[in-house]
Amino acid sequence: MPIVVRIDVELARRKMSVGEFAERVGLTPANVAVLKNGRAKAVRFSTLEAMCRVLDCQPGDLLEFVEDEGEGEGR
Repeated sequence: MPIVVRIDVELARRKMSVGEFAERVGLTPANVAVLKNGRAKAVRFSTLEAMCRVLDCQPGDLLEFVEDEGEGEGR
């Protein structure tokens, strides 16, 4: 998937547990795991805003576009 979620990096930088993060954002730890593992199909802007507020970061710190190998060729 070309969108990589970097929540784990930001949590580690702040020494924050998934449980604490989930509680402060208003998500279940299971839903945070879905996001962290790249299995989410969508993220609400309100959720992204809450994550950025809790982590004091920008959306680009949490989400990164990484082009799949072989894509972009022959378009």
